[in-house]
Amino acid sequence: MNPDALAAALLAVIAPLAEARRPGSSAGLTAADLPLERPRNRDHGDWASNAALKLGKVVGVNPREFAQEIADALAATDGVARVEVAGPGFINIRLEAGAAGALAKTIVEAGAAYGTNDTQRGQSINLEFVSANPTGPMHIGHTRWAALGDAIARVLLASGATLVREFYINDAGAQMDRFGRSVLAAIKGEPTPEDGYPGSYIGDLASRVLAELPGILDLSDDEQLVQARDRAYALQLADLQASLEKFNVHFDVFFSERTLHAHGPNGEPSLVDEAVDRLRAQGHVFEQDDAIWVRTTDFGDDKDRVIRRSNGEYTYFAADAAYYLNKSDRGFLHKIYLLGADHHGYVHRLKALAGAAGDDPEKDIEVLIGQLVSVNGARLSKRAGNIIELDDLRDWLGTDALRYSLARYPADSPLTLDPEILTKRTNDNPVFYVQYAHARTHNVARNAADSGVDRSVFAPELLDHESESALLGALQEFPRIVAYAAEVREPHRVARYLEELASLYHRWYDTCRVTPLGDEPVTELHRTRLWLNDATGQVLRNGLDMLGVSAPERM
Repeated sequence: MNPDALAAALLAVIAPLAEARRPGSSAGLTAADLPLERPRNRDHGDWASNAALKLGKVVGVNPREFAQEIADALAATDGVARVEVAGPGFINIRLEAGAAGALAKTIVEAGAAYGTNDTQRGQSINLEFVSANPTGPMHIGHTRWAALGDAIARVLLASGATLVREFYINDAGAQMDRFGRSVLAAIKGEPTPEDGYPGSYIGDLASRVLAELPGILDLSDDEQLVQARDRAYALQLADLQASLEKFNVHFDVFFSERTLHAHGPNGEPSLVDEAVDRLRAQGHVFEQDDAIWVRTTDFGDDKDRVIRRSNGEYTYFAADAAYYLNKSDRGFLHKIYLLGADHHGYVHRLKALAGAAGDDPEKDIEVLIGQLVSVNGARLSKRAGNIIELDDLRDWLGTDALRYSLARYPADSPLTLDPEILTKRTNDNPVFYVQYAHARTHNVARNAADSGVDRSVFAPELLDHESESALLGALQEFPRIVAYAAEVREPHRVARYLEELASLYHRWYDTCRVTPLGDEPVTELHRTRLWLNDATGQVLRNGLDMLGVSAPERM
């Protein structure tokens, strides 16, 4: 019996009891209104419910008295072994071993689908993250947003959302010209411009541009700059994309800022031009001092925003507006932005923009701000000179350790990684601990096969050891953990769950054998325990995949 089935059984018991007390009091009541929790103390049972506390006033009865009525009725339900009332009206439920153990077969048969749910079905989400400037390598901050953003995407997809991972390429504006001048100076053997980009990677790009365009210095000065900038940009963007792929982070869309400013082939208005007109139509645009403004203070912004300056130039806010509207035009009802710690000022601005565009700022847009991350003993990049590069971190710590560690903490918590721990093959290393548990499930399965233990028999009522009850209780929780992680955009909940599951599995491994000792015959218990072993491996594998981390079969 899984939590959903138990919640349905609880509803079937409560609804008539509530109606008997107060007619109409159960109207609209659903199983979702009757949440179940795993008791911290396993001696209290497999599941606990506070339904009587929630509904006592509604039905006009003392919660503990109502809880006892519920307990008495629920105890007669198939698969329920015992129901007890505790405190002011908590209901503690113990399942029969067979009902609890049946989950092992369910998980094995579901395979990779176990843990998926439909709580986000109907949500059309655009998730934008990383969005590094294509003027240099990605740094440690981008690394965190890459790992975290991709993990958020994975749990949302696992929960039924329609989602696109999007990388916004900041390839317009003054930084691109600075980048072009830096590369061109390197091609000419000249010092880096005063406002240019330092680092040997500029020299590397210059060499690659020169190899593609050996005659670049024969062009006019203006054309030299254009060619140096655009060729170097294409090369640097390809490097960024390659770094992300090596980090197991895949984007569905790379959106160029340039497209927002581009006019049609016959001079048609750009998307930025259209954005001004569309916001004006919403009634939130006004003109002052020869500039065009958006009245964002109507939606909680600290000040109104200039969208076009008096000289006719558009502001960054104009591009933000055009980009937001473009996402809506592409059918995304919900937009999530994952931004770095230096972007706090964007939160009110983006929410106000959503309001000015006619959307609900509290519903249609979500801005997640990540905090800084550091690595003990990390050296600055030799190529970039002033940053710690993603590629260097990945080569040093490994993709799995780096991704798991970065997804293991909430976005809004500052984080310091300890390479000494992350490179250890010990239980002190969280990712090793979880991966080792998964590898152990495969080792148990291999040993079982060698001993003649297979899954030809499944007798779940035999899974009655205390450690088996605890392990099954944790396995039941996985779909709900995934659903909640998706709801609150916190994949670290999956990581912490996996660590708890690994601990319970190791404890079970130490107390319950899957293979017989010596000349002992193979029994139904051995075969049934193999199902539980394989179910645990499947959940560990599914959870690691949601974090973008591999699940090795041997370690």
